[in-house]
Amino acid sequence: MAEHPQAMLIRKGYDAFSRGDLDILRGAMAADATYHVPGSHPLSGDFKGRDAIIDMYRRLLEETDGTLRLEPRQVLADGRGHVVALHHLTAERRGKRLEEDGCIVFRIAGDKITDLDECVADIDEDNDFWS
Repeated sequence: MAEHPQAMLIRKGYDAFSRGDLDILRGAMAADATYHVPGSHPLSGDFKGRDAIIDMYRRLLEETDGTLRLEPRQVLADGRGHVVALHHLTAERRGKRLEEDGCIVFRIAGDKITDLDECVADIDEDNDFWS
């Protein structure tokens, strides 16, 4: 059975992120997309517009000296514009190591990502790592 096109879009996004190809990510998002990052650290909050999201991705990579890795574990589509991607994240920053499971709930209109809601396994650990 073939994978749903919206799930394939998200897999391509994870692959692009792992290669640091922010241009592919930019092209996958609507101009007015919004990314919601949980927590109370400097990289949490709502990032509105694909340029703000790409800048946040760039900062994540810079803050971790390129050690941030996202390994998709499952990508689930409902065929109605929602995709949930479960992933495993590893990163190092300022002598700290983060290793956790998380997910992103994507909303897709047509062939563009319009909204991303991130969830993490341990919000306190996340806040400590990114603060």
